[in-house]
Amino acid sequence: MQRLLLITPARDEAAHLERTVRAVQAQTRPPDLWLIVDDGSSDETPALLERLAAETPFLEVRGAPERTVRPGGDGLAVAAEAVAFNEALAGVELGDFTHVGKLDADVELPPSYLADLLARFAAEPALGIAGGTLLERENGSWEAAKVPANHVRGALKLYSRECFEAIGGIQERLGWDTIDETYARMKGFETRSLPQPEARHHRPVATRGGTLRGRARHGQCAYILRYGFWWVALRSLKVARLHPRGLSGLAFLYGYLRAALRREARVEDESYRRFVAQELRDRVRAATDSAPVKVPTFFMRS
Repeated sequence: MQRLLLITPARDEAAHLERTVRAVQAQTRPPDLWLIVDDGSSDETPALLERLAAETPFLEVRGAPERTVRPGGDGLAVAAEAVAFNEALAGVELGDFTHVGKLDADVELPPSYLADLLARFAAEPALGIAGGTLLERENGSWEAAKVPANHVRGALKLYSRECFEAIGGIQERLGWDTIDETYARMKGFETRSLPQPEARHHRPVATRGGTLRGRARHGQCAYILRYGFWWVALRSLKVARLHPRGLSGLAFLYGYLRAALRREARVEDESYRRFVAQELRDRVRAATDSAPVKVPTFFMRS
């Protein structure tokens, strides 16, 4: 029998939190246990959580440990979400559950979301990490955020327990939501972002703390994940088409170069580096639809 543990880190989410909770309350297959971790909120989040927990039998509220982020600092850059997630996880017996999920406090799920995902896991034993599609507001309408098919956004990830244990959980560092799925594929699990079901993301990706800061954070993440400079340079041209146009690409490239100059800690596992380089080469070949073309190794290595 499937049993689902859902964890939601929340910090200053009063604007979106009730919508998220109402959507989980309305699930045709609710989680068996839902832990919401209040990560030092300074707005109305604690009061909201107290009220909503009283009417949601499977919801428990936890507090995250104090963390040292300077005023105006970037909590995402120090992986505060991952720290809060692991703090909640440490307080439960993972063996009591068959699946563990992370849901951001600004995501609105459709009623059958969790049931649909669990059914997909049941039908595909090799599936290790999965998630639906995130819709984000763009020019007044809800549009699907484009991501590689094997990348599951950190805002709504679901793991099989076997996969989660095989990869050693999630790392408390920037880029955790790409590192985890890379190791999952290295361990023989499939990772997949599904076209259905769709969920609404009420705070667009890379906008917490400012859009340009978010773009720079993604560039920093690319360095930590060992993406090659020339791949990042080309990627910055694509990012430049996002709002604000031009500046987004520059911010992305700046974040990468700043991390390189600072010699920030990267994933040092050599097998991981080789695996990432091969996947990037495969992506370039698929994008150009010309498999016989040899992609230079220096293009991907970092």
